[in-house]
Amino acid sequence: MSKNKKLRPFSGTGVALITPFRNYAIDYPALGEIINFVIDSSVDYVVSLGTTGEAITLSSLECRQILDFTIEQVDGRVPVVAGYFGSNYTEKLVNSVREYNFDGVDAIMSSSPAYSKPPQEGIYRHYMQLAEASSRPIIIYNVPGRTASNVTANTILRLARASEQFVAVKEASGDLVQATKILKERPDHLTVLSGEDPLTLPMIGAGADGVISVIANVFPAHFSEMVRAALAGDFARARQLNFDLLDVHPWLYIENNPVGIKAAMEIAGLCSKEVRIPLVSLSDPNYLQLKAAMDRVPEFRKA
Repeated sequence: MSKNKKLRPFSGTGVALITPFRNYAIDYPALGEIINFVIDSSVDYVVSLGTTGEAITLSSLECRQILDFTIEQVDGRVPVVAGYFGSNYTEKLVNSVREYNFDGVDAIMSSSPAYSKPPQEGIYRHYMQLAEASSRPIIIYNVPGRTASNVTANTILRLARASEQFVAVKEASGDLVQATKILKERPDHLTVLSGEDPLTLPMIGAGADGVISVIANVFPAHFSEMVRAALAGDFARARQLNFDLLDVHPWLYIENNPVGIKAAMEIAGLCSKEVRIPLVSLSDPNYLQLKAAMDRVPEFRKA
């Protein structure tokens, strides 16, 4: 990418922050250290209360407290995106978004409704109602592995053309053909982000603007440098940095996210590996395999 080309909003590396626990309560000192760690390591923005942040296992009060703490801790150094899942019932979600205090939040990220498997027209209407209600720009989160319904390229493009409230899409379908179609036909204001860390480099190669990352919790400098190199067109450097982390990725997801990244953060000395039921902490054999993979990453140092 030319150094003179203006980046779209939310380009680069966003990190989907974990929610650290100690004895199953939120570990705010650890969360503060993690926020400072990733910002000091040059991530471009943070995402609070996403999948990686275990938002669905938090109470409404805990979500509010975590978001307020994150905004205060970030203190304007980077943009803050708030994950907002709310409800699979569109009217309930819309009313909640309309009433919510998003002061200090630069955008909200919302996945399509889960479980009900709505048709594309239903997904379109859901997001359009959300756009009308929201005081903040929206990042569409397409994660069919969790929602059980893909937001197709045509629907994402239709939404982006209908409203500039849709500033970005986090594309986590794992389908590079779908991502490429979005990139080919997107309106200029739509930022396209990888939602799958291992696919970030090929997606940027196809024209994507960056990533909302899991692994950047534990390797923020390394992963951000890879993204910057790729966006700058230095693919030789980006490939090597990508190769460095390649063997770590599978162990982060072998027992689902955020189980793996929580274990990685413990290995790095940043917080406990604790997760809340119905999730359980990474098994000992996989923990050891993850640690071995992390130890092979050049310049990896425990905190």
